Amino acid sequence: MEFPQARIGLRRSLHDLDGFFERLVFEDGHAKASFHHGVFLQLIKDILRNIVSRMVDIAGTVVGWFAGFFDDIPNAWDYDSAHKWYSEVESRNLRSLKGDTVASFEELTIANWLYLNGIAYEYEPTYEHKLTGTGRRAYTPDFRLTESGVYLEHFGVRKATQPDGTEELTTAPFIDRDASLEGMAWKRQVHAEHGTTLIETYSWENEEGRLLEALAEKVAPHVTLRPRPALEIYDSVTSLGVVDGFTSLIATFLRHFKNGGYHLDDCETKATTLKMGKRGDAFLKIFGAVYREYQDRLGDRIHFEDMVNRATALVESGRYESPFRHILVDEFQDISTGRARLIQALKTQHAETRIFAVGDDWQSIYRFAGSDIHIMRNFGREFGGVFAGHTGVHRTVDLGRTFRSVDKIALAARRFVLCNPAQITKTVVPAGEAEHPAIRIAWTRRETVDQVLDDTLKALAAEPPLPDRKATVLLLGRYRFIEPGMRSLRQRHPNLTITFKTIHASKGLEADHVVLLGADSARMGFPSMIVDDPLLALVSPEAEPFANAEERRVMYVAMTRARRTVKILASEARPSAFVTELLKDPAYDVASPGETQERTHICGQCGGRLLFMPGVDGPGWYRCEHIKHCGNRMPACPACGTGLPVRKEPKGEQICGECGAFQAPCPECPDGWLVERRGRYGAFPGCVRFPDCAGKSKLGHQAGKRTGA
Repeated sequence: MEFPQARIGLRRSLHDLDGFFERLVFEDGHAKASFHHGVFLQLIKDILRNIVSRMVDIAGTVVGWFAGFFDDIPNAWDYDSAHKWYSEVESRNLRSLKGDTVASFEELTIANWLYLNGIAYEYEPTYEHKLTGTGRRAYTPDFRLTESGVYLEHFGVRKATQPDGTEELTTAPFIDRDASLEGMAWKRQVHAEHGTTLIETYSWENEEGRLLEALAEKVAPHVTLRPRPALEIYDSVTSLGVVDGFTSLIATFLRHFKNGGYHLDDCETKATTLKMGKRGDAFLKIFGAVYREYQDRLGDRIHFEDMVNRATALVESGRYESPFRHILVDEFQDISTGRARLIQALKTQHAETRIFAVGDDWQSIYRFAGSDIHIMRNFGREFGGVFAGHTGVHRTVDLGRTFRSVDKIALAARRFVLCNPAQITKTVVPAGEAEHPAIRIAWTRRETVDQVLDDTLKALAAEPPLPDRKATVLLLGRYRFIEPGMRSLRQRHPNLTITFKTIHASKGLEADHVVLLGADSARMGFPSMIVDDPLLALVSPEAEPFANAEERRVMYVAMTRARRTVKILASEARPSAFVTELLKDPAYDVASPGETQERTHICGQCGGRLLFMPGVDGPGWYRCEHIKHCGNRMPACPACGTGLPVRKEPKGEQICGECGAFQAPCPECPDGWLVERRGRYGAFPGCVRFPDCAGKSKLGHQAGKRTGA
């Protein structure tokens, strides 16, 4: 049994190469004693702050990065439905430097410019004059400049040249152009009648690349610019958590950069070839400054990737002669380019050397630490032997039996990860069989997240007890910030052993039950939208073409930590793409609250979903999932208080699917029904959606109980 001995011998021999294997140690308090990813991220954050404080040209680029000035902004004109566009906007979580959540990319650009220039503003304030008899909801302009009281409206219109040479204002395909232009005219009239000053900006200015230039010209007569110091801005965005994603990107880039032996000139050339534009230029400018200071702080010490690279150079040059003929590599799915080169160098020294690798490409989730899944997928080409004129000769043995998860978890997880055809196909033999669905979805709302988690733990505690111990529950989050109050949870559920881990930290662990938190569609949701940044292509030999490839493997790891059940807590308004996928395919056998699904309808205004909101002491109501953008609201059925009357064809009747009550349909819109309203001339049947719909009838239809479809 020489494999374990060879493994130990390799480690000892590498350790004996004095001067090349120092751990990452800094005298200023960072990363003392050992390398740690969290400390590494903090170090990058500190270096960034130091650069901002003393390098004016780099500081402006850093601030511009956080302000989104280098981002490629999606174009609303490229979307054919409001629902798709709203989903795109919401997934980005558009928070300004001030901390406001804004409704559009162009509003974000404006808000950040105002903040950077020290112009105090309110976002979407209620208009200072009371407006009555308008038939509209409350008027909330986009911005109010507090110093001067000037209002700022950004209008999403562009210019199009007609065949006769005239220009016409256009809106995105899913926007009612006439209604939009009417709204613009109404706002101008309101300000004119009440003597308030209105500044207007337009999407066509952004299309022409002069939105901020035009904004500066328009506000100049009304405000005094007081640009904020770059360091103040950096500290502000750090407190908002905005810096975290960027430092993670820089850290990942740096490790790949060192791992592959890249140079900045190489990256700049590649960025030009890949047409990464001003965003690529800005990132490399910042990264270059960070890298130089990082190397200065290292001094005579070395980074872990430096250690591997120097060891490889020793072996490749023959200054170190390998005594090994059998090399065992564990956790091979996490191998990096640099470490693969070291193993290849050791193998090349002796033709009879054999590589024995143990790994699972389904669990390759450490790209941020430099791992490259393509090395495992191309094992034969990289490490295979030569025999009878054939190269890449190797053998693969599947270890498919799991001693942890029941079939309804293990097989569902296998199906899920193999949606990516690049993953290596393996047979899975589960640990047992489950009679009922083992994967369940629980819907959350902003105000109910804690309660849903509490109810989930209560349900797990109520299950039949195990004979010799308390049931274990592993709470998993994509990021550390999602961790709930553990002390309180443990006090409320003493019959459970509850722990929290990030999914990456949970690798190798197991529990009776897994509760996955925050499976929402958001920039730092799950799947995360910040892990596969295109910039990493500059230091990666090959990108994975499959969408969310690594995040899918992270999901696989999360699911397979469970022995008996997996509970996924997801936003009802913004469920993640993974949750939607699991629910759509019956083969996964995933359970979700049936009552919630039955009370979800299509929003007639944007095509999104109308979600049922229970009433406190009375009938419930429905609101669009895109609450900030669409704002469509509908009362529940007046007969049962829970269902929603829906138009039935071909008769055009409005019938509640829950209780069968009939309502008189609105003649103006496809969703509303007529209820009694009172006006200056008495009662009349008007649309329940007023003021969004002004439909009415003089026929006096009365709603009544009726069954049938």
